[in-house]
Amino acid sequence: MSTATMWLLLFVVAALALLIAALTKTKFTVQKISIIGIMAAMSFVAYEFFRIPNVFGTGSSFHLGNTFTALTAMLLDGVSGGLAGAIGLALADVVAGDPGYAITTFILKFIIGLVCGAVSHKVIHLRTFPTGSKFKYVAAVTASAFSGLLVNVFTDPFIGYFRNLYIFGQPAEFVSVVTKIASGVTLVNSLLSTVCAVVLYIALRPALEKAHLLPKE
Repeated sequence: MSTATMWLLLFVVAALALLIAALTKTKFTVQKISIIGIMAAMSFVAYEFFRIPNVFGTGSSFHLGNTFTALTAMLLDGVSGGLAGAIGLALADVVAGDPGYAITTFILKFIIGLVCGAVSHKVIHLRTFPTGSKFKYVAAVTASAFSGLLVNVFTDPFIGYFRNLYIFGQPAEFVSVVTKIASGVTLVNSLLSTVCAVVLYIALRPALEKAHLLPKE
């Protein structure tokens, strides 16, 4: 697939994300946009400067970039979390000169945000979850964070398989091997990112609430 086509697909994916934001009636205040921007930057930094790249020559990396996708979704909402991770990590791929990776990265991170946001605010109701029992509260935060990251364990290798096969034109046998390794790498990333997201959420939520930067349930 040509580079021009990859860029076109990336813009289409970004446009679809904005369409979803409009359809879900997600409201963007100045404070919310600022938090999304900061979290996108943190995602970029976590991936670009604190990672183990190209594990076993597969193109997959050990990194903590997904932490801030889940964290933003829990603090704000699913669309905001998805945009923070998608923008930050897709930008990292673009800077690295990989628009093909950026396409699937944008999709995958947006999915993480949507799932984390849905579980956090529609199922668990994390903002109003009682904090009296520390164990139950930490369990609720962990379930919220891990929900989207668990989905990513399956969607990342699945979408990556078709990316490598059809966008990059790699041989099917090689793609199958890469997909199996990528599954393991993604699982490790998800577990590590869950721990980091839980710790950061518990630490940041009180301060952001005090500053009236978080939306109400």
